[in-house]
Amino acid sequence: MRLDNDLVEFVDEIVSSGRERSRAAVVARALERERRRMAATRDAEILETTGADPELEGLAEHAARIAVDR
Repeated sequence: MRLDNDLVEFVDEIVSSGRERSRAAVVARALERERRRMAATRDAEILETTGADPELEGLAEHAARIAVDR
């Protein structure tokens, strides 16, 4: 895979800062993030077309009220 020099420099900065262990790790993280973004976009488009699922609305409301451990 070939990347523009400015992207390679950016990736190298991330690795040299210690935020990631390798160039491959940076690329893998970015691709995973993009995959999740695309799936969320697809899900939003489906929801917009079909409307909310009445069986899941109550569950979503309940889940939104529950405190999340971080």
